[in-house]
Amino acid sequence: MGVARTASEADIKKAYRKLAKELHPDKNKDNPKASERFSTVTQAYDLLNDKDKRARFDRGEIDGDGNPAAPFGFGSGAGNPGGFRPGPGGGGFQADGPDLSDIFENMFSGSGGGGRGGFAGGFGGFGRREQPKGGNVLYKLDVPFIDAVAAKPQRITLGDSKTIDLKLPAGLESGAQVRLAGKGQPGPGGNGDGIVTINVLTHRFFERVGDDVRLDLPISLAEAVLGASVRVPTAEGAVMLTVPKGSSSGKTLRLRGRGFHRKDGTRGDQLVTLMVDLPADDAALTEFVEGWKDSDVRNPRAGMDV
Repeated sequence: MGVARTASEADIKKAYRKLAKELHPDKNKDNPKASERFSTVTQAYDLLNDKDKRARFDRGEIDGDGNPAAPFGFGSGAGNPGGFRPGPGGGGFQADGPDLSDIFENMFSGSGGGGRGGFAGGFGGFGRREQPKGGNVLYKLDVPFIDAVAAKPQRITLGDSKTIDLKLPAGLESGAQVRLAGKGQPGPGGNGDGIVTINVLTHRFFERVGDDVRLDLPISLAEAVLGASVRVPTAEGAVMLTVPKGSSSGKTLRLRGRGFHRKDGTRGDQLVTLMVDLPADDAALTEFVEGWKDSDVRNPRAGMDV
C-alpha cells in the first residue's frame, strides 16, 4: 500500500481509500491488472487494519496474505475444496474456497518451551498448545445498488448449504468485508470464519458520489418554465419533488437522507440534477421560439466572456 511500517491507522485508511478509488473495478473494466491489484490492496488493508494481525505480521508470524510463516518448509496446498454456491433466486454469492490462514495459527504457541517454537525440552516432546481452528472460507457477494443504499439484508447460502440473512454494514463500499464467525471450515479447535467480500453493483441511472446518490432527472419544458411537482425515483421508492419555476438544465435539488448509511448513524442525500427534455420537431414550439425575442436582450453566455 506504500505506507511505512510505522504508519498510523489514519495513514493506512487514507492510503487505502486513495488506492481503492484509483483501482476500483468499475473504473478499470478494461484493465484486469488493476482489478488484481485492487484485491491485493483490499487484502493488505484488512490485515493492517486488524491490530492483532498487524502485530503478528510485524513479528514475522504471518505473511502479507495473512497466512502463517510456513514452519519447517511446509508449502501451501494446491487443492481448493471450496466452490460456487449461488444464493436463492440466483443471487451473486460465491465461495472462493478455504482460507488456510488459521490452520497453523496456534501450532507453536505451547507454554513448555522457551523459544517461539513452543517445544518442551527441545525435540524431546511438545509443550501444551491450543488446538488449531479450521480454515476461513472466502466468499464474494454482489449487492444490487439500491439494496446497498437502503442497507437491505441479503439472503445468502453458505458452503454448508445453510441460508442466512446477512446484515449490510453502515459505510458500505465495494471491497468491504464482513466476518461470519464460525462459518468456515471445521477444525480440532472449532470452526474457522466466513469472510464475505462485498461488491456493490452499478445502476442504470443512479450514481454514487461519496455517501450521496446522484440522479439526472428529465423534465419537460413546461415543468421547467412553470414549475411542477414531479415523482422522483429513490432507492426506497418514488417521492414527490417540487421543481421551482424557471429551472434550467443543470440545476441540482437535494433530497435529504436518501443516500448511503454512514457509520455514525447519519445518511447521505440524493442529488437530483434537472435536465430539460425538449421534444423533437415540435412545430408549435418552433413557431413560438421564432417569435420570441429573448436572445436579442439577454446573453446567457455573458459570464464566459463570449
